[in-house]
Amino acid sequence: MAQQQTAAEHSTEESAAATYDVVVLGAGPGGYSAAFRAADLGLKVALVEQHPVLGGVCLNVGCIPSKALLHAVKVIDEAEQMAAHGIAFGKPKIDLERLNGWKRGVIKQLTTGLAGLAKQRKVEIVRGVGRLTGSHQLHVETEQGTRAVAFRHCILATGSRPLIPPALASEDARVMDSTGALRLEEIPGHLLIVGGGIIGLEMAAVYSGLGAKVTVVELSDRLMPGADRDLVKVLSKRLEQRCEAIHLETEVTAIQSNKKSLTVSLQGAKAPESVRCDRVLVAVGRRPNSEEIGLEAAGIEVQTDGTVAVDEQMRTAVLHIHAIGDLVGQPMLAHKAVHEGKIAAEVIAGERSAWDARGIPSVAYTDPEVAWIGVTEEEARAAGTAYEKGMFPWAANGRALSLEAADGLSKLLFDAESGRLIGGGIVGPGAGDLIAEVALALEMGADAHDIGLTVHPHPTLSETVAMAAEAVAGTLTDLPPKKRRS
Repeated sequence: MAQQQTAAEHSTEESAAATYDVVVLGAGPGGYSAAFRAADLGLKVALVEQHPVLGGVCLNVGCIPSKALLHAVKVIDEAEQMAAHGIAFGKPKIDLERLNGWKRGVIKQLTTGLAGLAKQRKVEIVRGVGRLTGSHQLHVETEQGTRAVAFRHCILATGSRPLIPPALASEDARVMDSTGALRLEEIPGHLLIVGGGIIGLEMAAVYSGLGAKVTVVELSDRLMPGADRDLVKVLSKRLEQRCEAIHLETEVTAIQSNKKSLTVSLQGAKAPESVRCDRVLVAVGRRPNSEEIGLEAAGIEVQTDGTVAVDEQMRTAVLHIHAIGDLVGQPMLAHKAVHEGKIAAEVIAGERSAWDARGIPSVAYTDPEVAWIGVTEEEARAAGTAYEKGMFPWAANGRALSLEAADGLSKLLFDAESGRLIGGGIVGPGAGDLIAEVALALEMGADAHDIGLTVHPHPTLSETVAMAAEAVAGTLTDLPPKKRRS
């Protein structure tokens, strides 16, 4: 990225008068990680956050509350599954008030912990809406009035918000975004979800598990675009059993509010003209929060998609102002933001640090979970990359069978020339945890023998990763032998 300096080389007088070495705007996972890392490196840090508690979208209205609810649904599902094996429970009674109370308790424990960590590190929390007013200063609208905060360096970590297309915008509270869905105000009789990506499908799992009829509408020809079809196929079969309907290659053209219901107009070759439902969840993506934070005042341009361009050290065109997380683009994932935040803090502290990750794992915490990292098989074919694939079906894994997960699978892709791992995907219970081994192997440049010769505990699901590697190495004994080439 071409770099440029602001007028008068950032104004040395303004920089010298700075109150803080670093000001971080936004206290989500990326923001608070950046602030804490900078403090650990001896810098004086202020963390500006407009909400009452730290943690951002992920902790308060995203990742954490959704996982709590998904766990609750998993307990219901497992209880139902065991009825076929001699252990039967009664029909679950769902107390939404207590369920939401437990969810809030999980959030509170984490946010309280963050406040304690900030205090221990002497990171000053500035509550209010922050906006850059120059290259070395921002104003924060607090309850006590406007406060000017001067800095030597700044890290922008303002995150993103749900994207609502104009055709789907509605003042009717029954039309929700992901934040509204996670409030879990009621269990609707029929929920229509617009968007078959990770967020939409996780909410499909939550609401269908709690007893709602769920219809999913997706514009593309598949669920969860970005993941390989063979992984998503396992999930799709389960969703077809749980959902009222799944409409692919279908567009939602309008939402009409009625007194007792909503009428959703659809346009698709195999879809009905309309569907009546009690609530609608719009989950078609997210947009960076780049507006109204004063980027133009600091001399930073916003790209057409709302993101801010950065280099491998997370520096914007104004070198002492860094940007991280959703603000700098896809993938919009908390774990990516955390790593970027630490890099920005380390660069500011004068350390040699840069983004050079070989892969970023993606996880859908659906039932079953779907996780992948690195090059997908479809990407490899499209790019003409020669690869070897090792796949292990969970039907041959004892631990998977005991978990009613025989339809799961693990697969690894290795570069045909170098033999090194270039990607992998897993579908089944715990896939989000299992993908971490694949991520480590990818970063370490492992080949099939490195993974296959690593002794894995038995009986575990982790064995399926090793056996996928053994399939390429030619040492797999848990499946019939491949026919030898003449």
